[in-house]
Amino acid sequence: MRIPCPLCGDRDHREFTYKGAAVALDRPGNSDWSDDWDSYIHLRDNPAGDTDEMWWHGAGCGGWLVVTRNTVTHEVKAARMAADVKGAGA
Repeated sequence: MRIPCPLCGDRDHREFTYKGAAVALDRPGNSDWSDDWDSYIHLRDNPAGDTDEMWWHGAGCGGWLVVTRNTVTHEVKAARMAADVKGAGA
């Protein structure tokens, strides 16, 4: 799989580290353990199709990217610097 880094160009995915879905984090507000925290930590969506993901280009520019990738075909459709994407979580 190739990822088009906006700063370095087209690179092999092994130069990057996957860091999860690029979504705004919605952490539970209380500090005590609760069902809300249990769900937050252990239950994740597993979408089929296009999804936005956070990737770190550790073996390159060190930049954080939001990569739009199809989770079924692994086709990378776009990559943007995370700082340029409103609402991206890290």
